[in-house]
Amino acid sequence: MANQDDSFIREVNEELRSDRMKDAWRRFGRYLIAAAVLLVVGTAGWRGYEYWQAREAAQSGDVFLTALNQIEAGDLDAAEKTLAELESEGHGSYPVLAELRSATLLSEAGDTAAAVSAFSTIGKDRSVPEAIRDAAKLRAGWLLVDTGTYEQVSAEVEELANDGNPFRFSAREILGLSAYAHQDYARAQEWFEDVANDPEAPRNVLNRAQILLEVMTANGEIQDAG
Repeated sequence: MANQDDSFIREVNEELRSDRMKDAWRRFGRYLIAAAVLLVVGTAGWRGYEYWQAREAAQSGDVFLTALNQIEAGDLDAAEKTLAELESEGHGSYPVLAELRSATLLSEAGDTAAAVSAFSTIGKDRSVPEAIRDAAKLRAGWLLVDTGTYEQVSAEVEELANDGNPFRFSAREILGLSAYAHQDYARAQEWFEDVANDPEAPRNVLNRAQILLEVMTANGEIQDAG
């Protein structure tokens, strides 16, 4: 008898659950269908957007290659126009790559001030990937070693000289060279020793830092390079 009661109770519960489901479907079914349709449409739209972005980026890549070929052929006026078009209408990473190449053309043409300004602008643009921003700051710093004050160089690259930053070796070398150029030998020594004492320093940067420390010691500009 108990088993029959239990079976009856289960059947009643199942019927109640079934009735509740039917009632819920009658009340909310159209909303669930609409949500499902929106999900499908949204996913399809996103996939379509991704495809469009990839296609546009590929086309921008072709334009960038055209600009590089124009530069290689010496047609700089045409290259500048192509790069300007890419900066304003390109997709993916190509607009910022075009900005970098345009800034390089300014540098190669001897317009150092304009090149520094262009690289510095890229370095401050938070919409640009961090690695590209940092590379632009280094380019600005290198140009300023010969043309700017130590303070100008420092404003571009000193934040990159911190421990752990992958660009620290180049940043420290730039700061050391700028200090040396302005006859601030004590500061130059500090930066070059930071390079020399870093076990991860690339061999070429390490060699240059050690050579300059030896030169300053030989010239009596510092007392101890160790």
